[in-house]
This record gives sequence, C-alpha cells and structure tokens, in this order.
Amino acid sequence: MNKALFFISLILTATTLSAGEVLDSLLHVLDLELIHNKKYIQLREDRIAALKMQSPLSSEDTYSINRKLFYEYKPYICDSAIYYMNYNLALATEMQDMKKLKETVFDLSYLLSSSALYKEAEDILALIPRSELLPEDLTAYYNCYDHLYGELAFYTNDKRNAELYEAISGNYKDSLLQVIDKNSDIYLKLQETFFRDEGQYDKSLEINDIRLSRLEPDQPGYATVTFYRSLSYWLKGDIENRKIWLALSALADVQQAIKDNASLGLLADVLYNEGDIDRAYNYIMHSFDDANYFNARLRGFQISSIQSIINKTYQRKIQEQNEKLRTSLTIISLLSLFIIAALIFIYGQMKKLSVARNSLQKANELLNNLNTELSSMNEKLLSINGELSEANHIKEEYIGHFLTPCSTYIEKMENYRKMVYKRIKTGKIQDLLKTVDSGDLTENELKEFYTNFDTTFLHLYPGFVQQFNELLAPDEQIILKKGELLNTELRIYALIRLGIDDSARIAEFLRYSVNTIYNYRAKVKNKSIVPRDDFDSYVSKIGGNMVYN
Repeated sequence: MNKALFFISLILTATTLSAGEVLDSLLHVLDLELIHNKKYIQLREDRIAALKMQSPLSSEDTYSINRKLFYEYKPYICDSAIYYMNYNLALATEMQDMKKLKETVFDLSYLLSSSALYKEAEDILALIPRSELLPEDLTAYYNCYDHLYGELAFYTNDKRNAELYEAISGNYKDSLLQVIDKNSDIYLKLQETFFRDEGQYDKSLEINDIRLSRLEPDQPGYATVTFYRSLSYWLKGDIENRKIWLALSALADVQQAIKDNASLGLLADVLYNEGDIDRAYNYIMHSFDDANYFNARLRGFQISSIQSIINKTYQRKIQEQNEKLRTSLTIISLLSLFIIAALIFIYGQMKKLSVARNSLQKANELLNNLNTELSSMNEKLLSINGELSEANHIKEEYIGHFLTPCSTYIEKMENYRKMVYKRIKTGKIQDLLKTVDSGDLTENELKEFYTNFDTTFLHLYPGFVQQFNELLAPDEQIILKKGELLNTELRIYALIRLGIDDSARIAEFLRYSVNTIYNYRAKVKNKSIVPRDDFDSYVSKIGGNMVYN
C-alpha cells in the first residue's frame, strides 16, 4: 500500500475527526495525487509494455497475453481493450475452443454495453447459441443481457422504449438470481442496487460494507464499490458522506490510472454547487481529459454538460479576478508613481543634506584644527605662564632674600665709616691702613654671599644637585664636601638654570676670569651622558621638584 492510501486509511479510522475534517483531508490528498497522476499512468504503461514485449509460442500464449492486455486497457483505453477482445474472439474461433469463445464474448459484450455500443453488444452475444450454454455459463450470460438492457433503459430518450428495456432487464435479472452464487460480488451488487432502488438505504449500505470488506483501496473494483456507496448516501440525503466516498472513489481511479471514471466529474459538480469553483474546475477538466483519453462516447456525453457549466463559471470568475487585478495594477501603478516622486524628492533632500553635511564636516575639521592650534597655544601659554610664574617667584624669593643682606651691608658700611672716622680722628692711621690692606673682609663677605646664594637657590630647586648629577656619568658625578651646599661647578650651572648663561656675567658674579668659567663649563660637559650641545638645555629644565612656600 502506498503512502497516500495509508494516509487515507488513517483518516477513515480516525474517530476524533469530523466529517468536514475528513473531507478536507481527502480533498487535499486528491489535489496532490492529481498533480502527480502521471506516475500512476506510467506504472500502467510499463505493465502494458512488458506484456507487449512477451513472445508467445502458441495461440494459447497469444490468447493469454491478449486477455491480460484487455484487463489493463479495459479501464484505460476503450478502443485498445475492444481490439484485444476482437483479436481473442478470432483466436477462440480459430482454435474452436468454446470455453474461450464464451468468456471472450461475455467480456466484450459487457464492455460494449458500458461504452454505449448497444447493437454491437447484442450482436456479440448472439454468437453464442442458447443451446451451447452450460450451467456455469448462465451467470455471465444473464448478467450481460441484464447490463445491456439496463443501460438501454437508463440512457434512451424514448420513454416507451425505456419501460420495455427495463422490463427485459428485469426478466434477465430474475433469471440471473436463479442461478447466481449468493456469495459472489455480482449477487451482492444486485442486492445493494435493489435496496437502494427500493429506498432502503441503510440495508444498501450494509451490503456495501460487505463488498468493501473484501477489497483494499489499491485493488480493482474499489473505485466502483465506493462510487455506489456515494449513491446511497446521496439518495439518503447525507451530502457530506456522499462527497467523502466520491473523493475516495476518485482517489482510487487516479492511483490505479483508471480513465473510465465517473466519481471525479460528479464530485466536481457537487463542489461547483457549493461554490468551490477553482477545485470544481480542476476536477472537471481532469475528468474531461480522462473521458477523451478513454475514448468512449458515453463518458464524454455524461460530463460534457457539467463541464460546460463549470467552465463558463470558472471563466467568468477568472474574468472578474482579472478585472480586480487590473484595478489593483492601476492602484499599484499610481502608488508606484507616488513612491518614485517621493524617492526623487527624498534623493534631492539627501543630496542637499549631503552637501550640508560635507560643509559641516569641513567646518568641524576647521574648528578642530583651530581647537588644536588653540590647545597648542594654551599649552604654550601655560608653559610661558609657568615660566613667568617661576621667574616671578625667583625674583620674589631673591628680592626677599637679598633685601636683608642689603640692609645689613648698609649697617656694616655705616659701622665701617664710623670706625674709619674714629681712627683718623684719633690718629691711628697705621692701624687703619693695616685693616684696609687686609683681604679678610672681602673674603668673609664673599663666603657669606655664596652661602646666601646657595641657600636661596636650593630652596627654589631642592633637587638640583641630584638631577644635575643624573646628567653626568656615574663615576663623574659631583660629591660635595661636608658643609658645602654648592661648589663652583654647581654654582655656575645654578646661574645658567636661573637664565644667566653668559660666561662674562657668570665670571663677574663669581669673581672669576672668563676663561676660568669656560674651562669649568667645558670640563663638566665632558662628563655628560647627554649631547654636549644640549647639556645647557637639559640643565635649564631642572626643577621638577621645585617647592614654592
């Protein structure tokens, strides 16, 4: 059993689904199977091709192969089925095999009756004389005549003949019931039809249950039995179940590649009346194609009227949809024009915005440059302010430190004047000359001056000596004697740190010759670990640890 049939079995055995849900599921499966129906057609074609490839060794073999081909073509292509039965009819006559002749006549006659070839069916039956019939032949014989006149009664347009054909069919049916096996499907079919015609639909369905229990969905005959079941539900007024069993019958037709079908066309008619135009159109077109493929006039006639109505309605629906589509396209076109105009406007605004953004970016870049320059200038200004502040502080410190010595010097000068005056007055000229000629006074004053300078400078730059030594090679660093604050080398560069870098001024300040100052500076630079030319610059930057009080 294929997946589709397995799915159908699950649907039918599900107790939780309503009839509407079962029908929806079946129609969904049917839609899919119609899309893929070519695979089922190919399976039948493959079986037919395999039979035709066989090489019969005798008339018996040919007859057997033709009979198998007949059963393949019987629900598929009517003309081909008739052809192989006529072929077997000739073979049976040639072999003078009455058994084969009778089974061929019965099969061919039944098919011709189903295809509305009533005269041909009657002529074929006439080939078997009544006297040649055996008891086991009577069931098929009466069944063929019952079917022939039953079809004539149903499809004739002459009411009087219809009654006559129906009476003849009834007689053959009575004869059939006398000889038929009560356990056969033909008997059950007759019983089912009888109860349905009598309006006893529940009994008709009970008989149909027995027939269905003997079949699987993938077996021949399943589509026919389910079709008759749908008739009982229709006459009973149960439309939902009618559609379900029509759908099952149509599914079996599709999956067995049966072109001689009626269920799909009737299902299309029901769905059309319920307003499911698209599905009805799809089903009726498939049904119409099947009828043309099967090539029996009766099948095309049966669905032509339904097909015409559904097709017109479908075309009208398509036309209405096209009108709606044209209206929608018009609206969409207008909206598209509006959107295009809006996009053009937005594009223009974006270009303006881009120009403005570029201008703003340039202005920002210019402002950033100006800010950078301003920041640089501020840094320089802060540096200058720092230098000025430092210079001012140095000036303040030195003014503060040297005001007191100046006052002291004035007092010393006054005392010295008094001493000179007193000695001159008292006539101690020689003592005065000895005092003046001595250098002790000058030496003492210089020591006091250097001590004041050293103290004041180191107060301003307490880390000067250490940072200065860091500019010299480790083994060339200056080590002060006990009690020294600065020595001559340090004092020279202390003046340079204070901004006095002229050797002549330094020499004047320290009371040395200019050459001596040059020699001191050169000697120190030779000990430097930094470039000689940059040494003074490094010294001028000493003072990170300056303390302001």
